[in-house]
Amino acid sequence: MFATYLIGLREGLEATLVVSILVAFLVKSQRRDRLPQVWAGVGLAVALSVLFGWLIEYTSTSLLARSEDRELFEAVTSVAAVVFVTWMIFWMRRAARTIAGELRGKLGEALAVGSLAVAGMAFLAVVREGLETALIFYSAAQSATGGTGSGPLLALIGGIVTAVAIGFLLYRSALRINLSTFFTWTGALLILVAAGILKYGVHDFQEAGVLPGLNDLAFDITGVLDPNTWYAALLAGMFNITAAPSVLEMVAWVAYAVPVLVLFLRRPSAPARSAPAPTADGPVPAPSADVPVPAPTADGHATTAPPAVSRRV
Repeated sequence: MFATYLIGLREGLEATLVVSILVAFLVKSQRRDRLPQVWAGVGLAVALSVLFGWLIEYTSTSLLARSEDRELFEAVTSVAAVVFVTWMIFWMRRAARTIAGELRGKLGEALAVGSLAVAGMAFLAVVREGLETALIFYSAAQSATGGTGSGPLLALIGGIVTAVAIGFLLYRSALRINLSTFFTWTGALLILVAAGILKYGVHDFQEAGVLPGLNDLAFDITGVLDPNTWYAALLAGMFNITAAPSVLEMVAWVAYAVPVLVLFLRRPSAPARSAPAPTADGPVPAPSADVPVPAPTADGHATTAPPAVSRRV
């Protein structure tokens, strides 16, 4: 359940920060009359996200009759969720410093158009997070519990509520946290969660008969990691680490988690610095072709030679 709580916290905080930036911009711009349109767009995005989550669950439980079809559907949604998680954490790391300015600029343009544009801008800013949350939550819940019980849903709601509370306190300036550090740690944990989702997706592909090797175990440490213990359930629920995975499951887990973690945690290279200007004691740079070159006169003094006149043939 911690994995779904983390998903709700991370995605919820991103959406909350977006909404708080929009609201703060309108308040400071003395445009409180446009706040109802922002909340209307946010509400519509939340409703569409809930509908999307329900549609995924309904498709899996009601529309697909054969167990092989359900396994294949869960496998495809798991792979899609991993793609969204990976894109989201790298996008957030890149855009964290500029997202506020971009949102203010877009909202300013929407204000010039009208109320529908404001509502549409708020809707588009939030709906992406909501759709991602619905898809990732479904895959994570399937990976952790096989879709049984209400625990994952309660954990997701708890993460979203926590995110809303943090966002409100940030908006009221009652809480100061390093968002860069927060998104770095939660991003690293979400990479491990995504690796577990991918591992579960490979297992579903094997059960659906798409991939071979369902019974080819990479190892079996059931005697050490008893599935009935609380810590085994915790590892399985968070990162889908099990005692007897297949070879393909472990290959998928390691092949995703290791390189993605390295790329995510690696510090971006510093931009190239321009060459320093020469000092009085340093070498004199060679004159360029566009700079006039001093020409000596008869008395030894240097004068600037006139620029060459190009002749058109």
